[in-house]
Amino acid sequence: MNADEATTRLLDAAEREFYERGIQSVGMDVIRARSGVSLKRLYQCFPSKETLVEAYLRRRDERWRRSLADHVAANARSAQDAPLAVFDWLHAWFAERGFRGCAFINSFGELGATSPRIAEAGRAHKDALRRYLRGLTAALDVADPDTLADQLLTLVEGATVIAAMSGDPAAAHPAKAAAATLLAAARTPQ
Repeated sequence: MNADEATTRLLDAAEREFYERGIQSVGMDVIRARSGVSLKRLYQCFPSKETLVEAYLRRRDERWRRSLADHVAANARSAQDAPLAVFDWLHAWFAERGFRGCAFINSFGELGATSPRIAEAGRAHKDALRRYLRGLTAALDVADPDTLADQLLTLVEGATVIAAMSGDPAAAHPAKAAAATLLAAARTPQ
């Protein structure tokens, strides 16, 4: 097995285990066993658990944001529809089998106080999501796209936490309704 294949298998195993069970409860031996990669190769690829967690979070961030952006691009009929399409994507994500909330909030809750690198990975994800939402609001005729993006981010995060805790994907619906109200209120009067 080459290094790229080993890395992929390790990251696949880490994502399944860390997301499903939590980072602190999963040891490197579990990742090794689930991936089928030798312990020696595991530590060649990731010298510490922290480096593995960082890599898992980076990969998840890229895939998560790409899936969101692809959905919005494919389903929004106009720039005005784009922010609301975010909440449709959230509903679909919340309904996925094995949904456990936001991996970045979860990892920050577990390790943010003790691992600046993991805390920074979570912050980087949220900053990237804010920039994405800011791009959507910048395309609208609104007076303050920055504030609107921050408000949408708050709705996204709140809906995600509620869906994770309640197990109900419908948490996206009131967030979408609130977003629609914010969007209507933010439009620049003609």
